[in-house]
Amino acid sequence: MSYLERVRALQTWEPSAYRPFTADHKRVGLIHLDFIPQLANFGAVLQISDAEVTLTPELGDAASRSAAMAEVLAELRSRDLIPGWRNEPYAVCEDWGATPLFQMERAAVPLFGTLGYGVHLNGFVRDGDRLKMWVGKRSMTKPTGPGKLDQLVAGGLPAGIGVMDNLIKECVEEAGIPEDIARRARPIGAMSYCTERPEGLRRDVLFNYDLELPADFVPHNTDGEVEEFYLWSMDQVMDTVRESEDFKFNCGVVVIDFLIRRGFIGPDHSDYLEIQRGLHTALR
Repeated sequence: MSYLERVRALQTWEPSAYRPFTADHKRVGLIHLDFIPQLANFGAVLQISDAEVTLTPELGDAASRSAAMAEVLAELRSRDLIPGWRNEPYAVCEDWGATPLFQMERAAVPLFGTLGYGVHLNGFVRDGDRLKMWVGKRSMTKPTGPGKLDQLVAGGLPAGIGVMDNLIKECVEEAGIPEDIARRARPIGAMSYCTERPEGLRRDVLFNYDLELPADFVPHNTDGEVEEFYLWSMDQVMDTVRESEDFKFNCGVVVIDFLIRRGFIGPDHSDYLEIQRGLHTALR
């Protein structure tokens, strides 16, 4: 799998197979036509037409919408239609920075095609004039990408917490990085994608960070979500991203972004511009 093929894999979906999901006259998601029949019995909460699925206007505030959606999702979960339940609320809004219209369980986000946000941290050390990258192997109990390779630290963004505060929390939990070191992480941009996955439609924005770690630092996991850590040369990282599917689908692309920014993939690469464009897919 080439770098470009990895990037293009995050652009694979069929828009005609989805119907808008709206709340308070704003489009907040996209629901697959095959899933809509599962919502037919929730007429008091979800109004279904040929044009869209909308939260009933009678739910006039975020609290009432959240409570009503919680009942819908609990019923869907009881039918085994929402795998990988997290007990982790996500804010649902039209766009980043907009006022949240309601909250919903993280595992249901892909089924309703609402925006998901996350933080990913590239942890690296210097070995003379060369870099090495810390790579995590996800626990086999993870609901998505079990056993796949990952950034040193990565996690979703729950409702009610800032991006940097969430990154610090994840650093402590996933890799045992003390807060004073975690605060040295530098935000280096965001990437976005819209792609169909087994769990549904992933319309994600990842806020990415770089953190140079002390040469003698050794990560250790405290929350059971990482099975093992590896300190790899950049050649090994590049070979693994380019020649295998060992990295989780989005984590490999976060690595590609790092490779571009650090000059490991330069303008002479034939796919350079296409890769750059693919890292910032416009979310529809």
